[in-house]
Amino acid sequence: MLRNTSRNWAKWGPRLLEGLTMRRVGLILLGAMICTFGIHNIHQQTGITEGGVIGMMLLVENWLGISPAIVTPVLDLTCYLLAFKYLGGGFIRTSVVSTLSVSLFYKIWEQFPPMLPDLSAYPLAASVLGALFVGLGVGIIVRQGGSSGGDDALALTISRVTGWRLSRSYLFTDLVVLVLSLSYIPFARIAYSIVTVTLSSWIIDRVQGFRFQRSASKAQ
Repeated sequence: MLRNTSRNWAKWGPRLLEGLTMRRVGLILLGAMICTFGIHNIHQQTGITEGGVIGMMLLVENWLGISPAIVTPVLDLTCYLLAFKYLGGGFIRTSVVSTLSVSLFYKIWEQFPPMLPDLSAYPLAASVLGALFVGLGVGIIVRQGGSSGGDDALALTISRVTGWRLSRSYLFTDLVVLVLSLSYIPFARIAYSIVTVTLSSWIIDRVQGFRFQRSASKAQ
């Protein structure tokens, strides 16, 4: 049994780890740490939520009381399984690492009391600051070819099945989650959540685009 396991690892191990350098893994861990710090210390404390899988994770926590450290990998792996044939093995490998990293850091931050002042009385500041953490953290992860959650996989699946543009698929998942979040978040807070979703998406684009600019300059 042990010999067969060793043979299987010798055969498939290098393929599973292909392209996952220490630098990439380190940056994924950094992005996960930044993203989850903002969600735990700002979004969860002020009731300002995100769309997509992150928002669904907070929704499940409020509905069922299940820790994000448990909900996150379950939701993400479900999305990855739905869209596996559209994403390719490289994306899946990197995304599994980033998903586990996000889950790990959620668990770590849960061991500590809030590390930032309570911004519940300043929802606009909370939405902007939360977007900075999420946008920067997720942007770093996306630059490494991964995803902080199953949002990308889910949006791509919806786009392929319905024929919608990918941006419309992202907007659809965000709005569905935000509407459901009205069950525990006042409408005014949802408005601030829209600010967070819009700003964090813009930051992710900027962080990811920085990589392309560097690559283009090197090519020249």
